[in-house]
Parts: sequence; structure tokens; C-alpha cells
Amino acid sequence: MRPKNSRTHRLPITIDSCQRVFCPRVKPRGGPRLTNVRAAILTREWPPDVYGGAGVHVEHLVPQLRKFIEAEVFCFGEPRDDATAFGVPGSLSDANAALQTLGVDLQMASATEAANVVHSHTWYANMGGHLSALLHGIPHVITAHSLEPRRPWKEEQLGGGYRISSWVERDAYANADAIIAVSGGMRDDVLDCYPFIDPAKIHVVYNGINTEVYHHEAATTALEEHGVDPAKPYVLFVGRITRQKGISHLLRAARMFDEDIPLVLCAASPDTPELGAEVAEAVAELKRTRQDVHWIDAQLSRDDVVQFLSHALLFACPSVYEPLGIVNLEAMGCETPVVASAVGGIPEVVVDGETGILVPYDEAEPRAFEHAFADAVNRVAADPTTAKAMGIRGRARAVEKFGWEAIAKQTVDVYRAAGA
Repeated sequence: MRPKNSRTHRLPITIDSCQRVFCPRVKPRGGPRLTNVRAAILTREWPPDVYGGAGVHVEHLVPQLRKFIEAEVFCFGEPRDDATAFGVPGSLSDANAALQTLGVDLQMASATEAANVVHSHTWYANMGGHLSALLHGIPHVITAHSLEPRRPWKEEQLGGGYRISSWVERDAYANADAIIAVSGGMRDDVLDCYPFIDPAKIHVVYNGINTEVYHHEAATTALEEHGVDPAKPYVLFVGRITRQKGISHLLRAARMFDEDIPLVLCAASPDTPELGAEVAEAVAELKRTRQDVHWIDAQLSRDDVVQFLSHALLFACPSVYEPLGIVNLEAMGCETPVVASAVGGIPEVVVDGETGILVPYDEAEPRAFEHAFADAVNRVAADPTTAKAMGIRGRARAVEKFGWEAIAKQTVDVYRAAGA
């Protein structure tokens, strides 16, 4: 099979934290550059298996991309009618999760020969994108949803596989033709973690939200099913049980909430059994000292999440690391004010004092953060009129600034800038 275009790639010989040495890829010989964009979208998550912000991003981006270009999805997991899915090779069924990921990535790279640009999401798919670029002579675009150096707690989950995931991400980023950062804060993080990357290759394209899906919903059946009183506005947390989301900080801060404020935790899928047990113990301890603590340890449907967001007093986002924080946009779409940590891209979403309250986070002073977070929650709860106004302004901002069609157009522009 002949290479598709005449791009010159760069293949790393050695990688370390101080110096990189490269040799050029062989310049492909072939026909003229294709003018129509045919994108291979590489992702771990695709419906019905969407569990995180990156999966939400891809799920909503692809239909909008298809208005302008051809886009085929390659994902992990069971066969689908609307994507090409790959399972873990049988010989790796008992291997470390990072090695299983590489087994899927090899299959992805082999299958992307019809594309003239490959776009990978998260480290799970980054090596598939990198190998596609090498194999087929096409540009590789990465969307930076998170960065492994910013998530050291993942070693609890992956063990030595964390060193593999870190290597995969670093090498893929070093060789990518373009990188999409989902916020200005994320762009800064990419350059801080990988200073060898040319800043001109990094493009800021925000995550988006479907405000037709995330809107204020009057129904309360989901709340009633889970024993939550719709007549008592509550503080809501929605997220996976991972250290990134700061749930342990929230549970300690909740001890200082005003006594009549209920807390609802829609939290499941712990990174490790140990972390799950840690959170369970913290919730049990909180319940011994407070009334109206509800823990929903299950993956809720999107419709149910919209109901919980719509009837919350406020949405709590105590994340210690958040490239953008789609869940804050989802809360804003449902007209719910947000109290959030001022980390990563969150300040580009939540406008302090207008759509919510931002709380500075310093990992060296976690107790100070927890006290400040509790104070912010109590201030919003004490002023329902202001809270309602914040929610209305939040939805207006979500509609105006974070629409998916505009994001898709910007993404296609990045493909073209990368050489598609």
C-alpha cells in the first residue's frame, strides 16, 4: 500500500526528560494530497460505554463533525452498529491494563488506512493515533483532555502501567502534528509538562455542551426513586470516584455545611477497591453527624442526571485537577449555580460571582480549601435569589459560548492546519 501524502514525519530515537533526538521519517511517494477530509476518530469511549468527560466530548463532537467532513469512529469494547470496535486481544486478557490498551491501539492503527487524518482522544488512543500516522503517512491530531503527569494517583490503579501510559502520552504528544487543548489552562499544562512541544502546534478549542439535552427539567421521578426530597434543595456532586474529582475534600467540607443543607452524591466506579472503601467509610462517618446525606452508588442515566442537576441548590465541583470540567457546563445548562475549585480550565467556564463561586485550591493547604469551599456553599445557600440568578446566567453562558457546531468547525480547521 502506498503512503497517502508527502508529509515528512519525525520518529524519536530516544526520549528522556532533558533531551530528544530525532531522525526524519522517509518522505512518502504517492499521488496528490487529498482535498476531502476523512477523519478517523480514535477513542476508548463510545456509546453506550461513556463514563467520563472525554467520552461525552467525542459522543457530541462526531455528529457535528459529520456535517462538514467524513468521520469514522474507532473505539474500545463490544461491536457497535455506528463505530468500529476492538476488544483486548485474547493473549493479553490477563495482562496489565496498560498493555491491554496497547493491544487495542495496534488493531486501531491497522484499521485506519482509509483516513487522511487521525484524531485521538486520551492516552488510551494516543498510541493508536501515533502508529496510524507512521503507518499510513497521515497527520495525527490529539485532543488533550487530561495529562498523565497531572494524575500521579493513577499509579494506584495501573501500577507499573502508569509508567507505560506516561510514556505513550509523552511520545504521542512529541510527534503529533497538532494538539487541541480543551481550555487555555490545559494549553498551559501541556507546555509545562512537555516543554519540547512547539507552542504553535497547540490550538485551544473548548469542550461543549448540548443545551437541548441539558436544560432545566421539571420532573422529579428520579429524585423520588432514590429517596431524595424534591422540596429540599440540596448540594449535588456527580462524578466518578477518583482522586481527581476531590470527593474526599467535599466529604470533609460537608461537615461544615449549614445543618439544613442536604447532600446528594451521585458517585460510582471507584478507581480502586481501596479508594471505594475509603469513600464509603467517609460517607458513613458523615451520616453519623448529619441528616440528609444521600449516596447513589450507581451509574445514572442521562435523563436522571438532568433531573438531579435541575433541582439542586448548587452543583459542587471540588476537583483538584480539571482540564475544563464538562460537568460544570452540564449543571449550568440546567440553570444550577456552581461552587468549584479554581483549577485548570474551570475558571474559563464558571465566572466567579456571576455563574457561581470559585474557591482557590492549594494542594499544600487542603484543610484551608475545605473550609473555604464550605463557606462558599453556605453563602450560596443563604441567598436563594442570588443563586437563582447565577443559574440563569450560567445557562445563558453555556448556550452562547459552548455550542458543539462551532466547536466542530474549529476542529476541522485544526485538521486542515495539520495537513489533512
